[in-house]
Amino acid sequence: MSTRNTLHNNMRTWHRYLGFFLAGIMAVYALSGIALIFRDTDFLKQKKTITKQLAPNLSAEELGKAIKIRDLKVASVQGDILQFKQGQYNKSSGEVEYVVKSLPRAIEKLTHLHKANTNDPLFFLNIFFGVSLFFFVISSFWMFLPKTSIFKKGLLFALAGLVMTLVLLFI
Repeated sequence: MSTRNTLHNNMRTWHRYLGFFLAGIMAVYALSGIALIFRDTDFLKQKKTITKQLAPNLSAEELGKAIKIRDLKVASVQGDILQFKQGQYNKSSGEVEYVVKSLPRAIEKLTHLHKANTNDPLFFLNIFFGVSLFFFVISSFWMFLPKTSIFKKGLLFALAGLVMTLVLLFI
Protein backbone atom coordinates (compact mmCIF):
# COMPACT_ATOMS: atom_id res chain seq x y z
CA MET A 1 0.00 0.00 0.00
CA SER A 2 1.55 3.27 -1.07
CA THR A 3 1.02 6.45 0.85
CA ARG A 4 0.35 9.48 -1.28
CA ASN A 5 1.83 12.78 -0.25
CA THR A 6 -1.43 14.74 -0.53
CA LEU A 7 -2.69 17.66 1.54
CA HIS A 8 -5.35 15.33 2.94
CA ASN A 9 -2.79 12.79 4.16
CA ASN A 10 -0.40 15.47 5.41
CA MET A 11 -3.13 17.16 7.46
CA ARG A 12 -4.09 13.84 9.01
CA THR A 13 -0.46 13.12 9.90
CA TRP A 14 0.20 16.59 11.33
CA HIS A 15 -3.09 16.45 13.27
CA ARG A 16 -2.15 13.06 14.73
CA TYR A 17 1.39 13.89 15.83
CA LEU A 18 0.61 17.39 17.07
CA GLY A 19 -2.26 15.82 19.04
CA PHE A 20 0.10 13.34 20.66
CA PHE A 21 2.64 16.09 21.36
CA LEU A 22 0.06 18.35 23.00
CA ALA A 23 -1.85 15.67 24.94
CA GLY A 24 -0.08 16.52 28.19
CA ILE A 25 -0.52 20.26 27.92
CA MET A 26 -4.18 19.82 26.94
CA ALA A 27 -4.73 17.82 30.13
CA VAL A 28 -3.05 20.55 32.20
CA TYR A 29 -5.08 23.30 30.51
CA ALA A 30 -8.28 21.32 31.04
CA LEU A 31 -7.60 20.90 34.77
CA SER A 32 -6.53 24.51 35.25
CA GLY A 33 -9.56 25.72 33.32
CA ILE A 34 -11.86 23.74 35.58
CA ALA A 35 -10.09 25.13 38.65
CA LEU A 36 -10.53 28.68 37.30
CA ILE A 37 -14.28 28.21 37.05
CA PHE A 38 -14.33 28.19 40.87
CA ARG A 39 -12.04 31.22 41.32
CA ASP A 40 -14.80 33.34 42.84
CA THR A 41 -15.52 30.72 45.51
CA ASP A 42 -13.43 29.37 48.38
CA PHE A 43 -13.23 25.92 46.78
CA LEU A 44 -9.74 24.48 47.44
CA LYS A 45 -8.54 27.80 48.92
CA GLN A 46 -6.51 27.93 52.11
CA LYS A 47 -6.64 30.80 54.60
CA LYS A 48 -3.44 32.48 55.69
CA THR A 49 -3.17 35.26 58.29
CA ILE A 50 -0.62 37.95 57.48
CA THR A 51 0.73 40.55 59.90
CA LYS A 52 2.79 43.44 58.49
CA GLN A 53 4.25 46.68 59.71
CA LEU A 54 3.27 49.54 57.40
CA ALA A 55 3.58 53.29 57.58
CA PRO A 56 1.12 54.88 60.02
CA ASN A 57 -1.87 57.01 58.94
CA LEU A 58 -2.45 55.40 55.55
CA SER A 59 -5.71 56.10 53.75
CA ALA A 60 -7.94 53.19 52.73
CA GLU A 61 -6.69 53.47 49.16
CA GLU A 62 -3.03 53.49 50.22
CA LEU A 63 -3.65 50.57 52.58
CA GLY A 64 -5.29 48.58 49.80
CA LYS A 65 -2.29 49.17 47.53
CA ALA A 66 0.19 48.29 50.29
CA ILE A 67 -1.43 44.94 51.05
CA LYS A 68 -2.56 44.30 47.45
CA ILE A 69 -6.31 44.18 48.10
CA ARG A 70 -8.22 45.88 45.30
CA ASP A 71 -11.10 48.19 46.22
CA LEU A 72 -10.47 47.85 49.95
CA LYS A 73 -13.43 49.29 51.83
CA VAL A 74 -13.30 50.26 55.48
CA ALA A 75 -16.25 48.68 57.30
CA SER A 76 -15.84 50.57 60.57
CA VAL A 77 -13.47 52.78 62.53
CA GLN A 78 -12.98 52.35 66.29
CA GLY A 79 -10.44 54.87 67.50
CA ASP A 80 -7.26 54.24 65.53
CA ILE A 81 -8.40 50.81 64.30
CA LEU A 82 -9.80 50.53 60.76
CA GLN A 83 -11.81 47.36 60.27
CA PHE A 84 -12.16 45.96 56.76
CA LYS A 85 -13.55 42.69 55.43
CA GLN A 86 -10.21 40.86 55.47
CA GLY A 87 -8.77 42.26 58.72
CA GLN A 88 -7.78 45.43 60.55
CA TYR A 89 -5.24 48.26 60.42
CA ASN A 90 -3.97 50.33 63.33
CA LYS A 91 -3.51 53.90 62.02
CA SER A 92 -1.26 55.01 64.86
CA SER A 93 1.17 52.06 64.86
CA GLY A 94 0.90 51.09 61.19
CA GLU A 95 0.35 47.41 62.05
CA VAL A 96 -2.01 45.53 59.76
CA GLU A 97 -3.38 42.04 60.20
CA TYR A 98 -5.46 40.44 57.48
CA VAL A 99 -6.47 37.09 56.03
CA VAL A 100 -5.85 36.04 52.45
CA LYS A 101 -7.30 33.00 50.75
CA SER A 102 -5.20 31.32 48.10
CA LEU A 103 -5.06 28.11 46.16
CA PRO A 104 -2.41 25.51 47.00
CA ARG A 105 0.85 26.28 45.19
CA ALA A 106 0.51 23.50 42.59
CA ILE A 107 -2.99 24.56 41.59
CA GLU A 108 -1.97 28.23 41.61
CA LYS A 109 0.82 27.38 39.14
CA LEU A 110 -1.69 25.57 36.92
CA THR A 111 -4.16 28.44 36.88
CA HIS A 112 -1.34 30.88 36.11
CA LEU A 113 -1.20 29.30 32.64
CA HIS A 114 -4.51 30.94 31.75
CA LYS A 115 -3.56 34.29 33.25
CA ALA A 116 -0.17 34.71 31.58
CA ASN A 117 0.28 38.00 29.72
CA THR A 118 2.95 39.40 27.41
CA ASN A 119 5.28 40.08 30.35
CA ASP A 120 5.38 36.39 31.27
CA PRO A 121 7.48 33.69 29.53
CA LEU A 122 4.34 31.49 29.49
CA PHE A 123 3.00 33.95 26.92
CA PHE A 124 4.84 32.01 24.18
CA LEU A 125 3.39 28.72 25.36
CA ASN A 126 -0.10 30.21 25.32
CA ILE A 127 0.35 31.56 21.78
CA PHE A 128 1.72 28.21 20.59
CA PHE A 129 -1.11 26.34 22.26
CA GLY A 130 -3.78 28.67 20.86
CA VAL A 131 -2.40 28.39 17.33
CA SER A 132 -2.18 24.60 17.73
CA LEU A 133 -5.81 24.41 18.85
CA PHE A 134 -6.83 26.51 15.86
CA PHE A 135 -4.87 24.11 13.64
CA PHE A 136 -6.83 21.23 15.21
CA VAL A 137 -10.06 22.98 14.28
CA ILE A 138 -8.98 23.39 10.66
CA SER A 139 -7.24 20.03 10.24
CA SER A 140 -10.17 18.08 11.70
CA PHE A 141 -12.04 18.78 8.45
CA TRP A 142 -9.36 16.78 6.61
CA MET A 143 -9.81 13.67 8.74
CA PHE A 144 -12.54 12.29 6.48
CA LEU A 145 -13.22 12.64 2.79
CA PRO A 146 -15.83 15.33 2.02
CA LYS A 147 -18.15 12.93 0.17
CA THR A 148 -18.57 10.57 3.13
CA SER A 149 -21.56 10.60 5.47
CA ILE A 150 -19.21 10.87 8.48
CA PHE A 151 -17.84 14.14 7.12
CA LYS A 152 -21.34 15.54 6.51
CA LYS A 153 -22.44 14.56 10.03
CA GLY A 154 -19.23 16.09 11.35
CA LEU A 155 -20.12 19.39 9.68
CA LEU A 156 -23.54 19.30 11.37
CA PHE A 157 -21.92 18.64 14.77
CA ALA A 158 -19.41 21.47 14.18
CA LEU A 159 -22.25 23.83 13.27
CA ALA A 160 -24.23 22.74 16.36
CA GLY A 161 -21.17 23.36 18.57
CA LEU A 162 -20.66 26.80 17.07
CA VAL A 163 -24.33 27.73 17.49
CA MET A 164 -24.38 26.46 21.10
CA THR A 165 -21.27 28.50 21.92
CA LEU A 166 -22.70 31.66 20.36
CA VAL A 167 -26.01 31.20 22.18
CA LEU A 168 -24.22 30.74 25.53
CA LEU A 169 -21.99 33.77 24.86
CA PHE A 170 -24.81 36.14 23.98
CA ILE A 171 -27.66 35.16 26.28
